[in-house]
This record gives sequence, structure tokens and C-alpha cells, in this order.
Amino acid sequence: MQPPDIRLTDPVEALVVEQALALVRDLKAACAAAPHGQVLHQAELLAVARGRELTRRALEAVLNHADAPPEKKGRRSGPARVPGPGAKARGRRSARP
Repeated sequence: MQPPDIRLTDPVEALVVEQALALVRDLKAACAAAPHGQVLHQAELLAVARGRELTRRALEAVLNHADAPPEKKGRRSGPARVPGPGAKARGRRSARP
């Protein structure tokens, strides 16, 4: 089977592909070194741990290199305050049918 021609568009993609290849190579080595009857168990342990790390690193790299503006820092949004009884409401009233 001929490997597909993959075109990477930025350094983040290159980093994630490199890490994914390292994970696959480590999985192959773990399967080859695992004792008989333990191949699946050893491979699953490695895949879960390293897969989480790969996902975390990919997310971190994407967020660190995102073109979007950073999230605003300031007060968190919350429920609007409602004036008590007898208080004058400010703002426009909508026309009622």
C-alpha cells in the first residue's frame, strides 16, 4: 500500500502529524514487545494515555496559533438585574398588538 500524499498547510499540522506518527510507532513497538496474551491490553493502555496527550497537545497548539482574537477578559456575564416593584423601567417598550 502506497502512503497517501499529505499536504500540510501550517506548522501546527506538521507538529500533530509528527506526534501521531510517533504514537503509531510506539504502539507497534509495544505490540511487538508485549507478552503473549497481553498485546491488546498493553496496546490499549498506551493508546489511551498517549492518545489523550496527543489530543491535548493538538488542542494547545491550535489555540496558541489561532488567528481568532483572544477571549475577552473582564466581568463574566450573568443574569440581568430586575428592578423591584414601583421602580421605573428604563428602555423602550415594544408595541403590543
